[in-house]
Amino acid sequence: QVQLVESGGGLVQAGGSLRLSCAASGRMFSRDIMAWFRQAPGKEREFVAACSRSAGVTKYADSVKGRFTISRDNAKNTVYLQMNSLKPEDTAVYYCAFRYGDYLSSNENEYGKWGQGTQVTVSS
Repeated sequence: QVQLVESGGGLVQAGGSLRLSCAASGRMFSRDIMAWFRQAPGKEREFVAACSRSAGVTKYADSVKGRFTISRDNAKNTVYLQMNSLKPEDTAVYYCAFRYGDYLSSNENEYGKWGQGTQVTVSS
């Protein structure tokens, strides 16, 4: 079993920055994907970014490209999401997700483990 614990959310003004962290514990393998999704009020959960363990390959949603950076520290089994130039439309609950394998999926149904979520609020 893999458990995920997120941290780092909060309130920030538009144009500001935040860094989210997600620590994984439990049974890990040499190939896995850690990702971030988000869900705004009244909207469906959407893909934000993903990063592979084996090659460090990343994938981003178009809405965050150039502003957000996903990275991971495999020794700590932790993934980070550096969010810069934040906009009010980035306001959402951000979830960390985990799946085994190498495929950088943007489909939430392909992730088997989820964190509890952390709130990010961007004021205008």
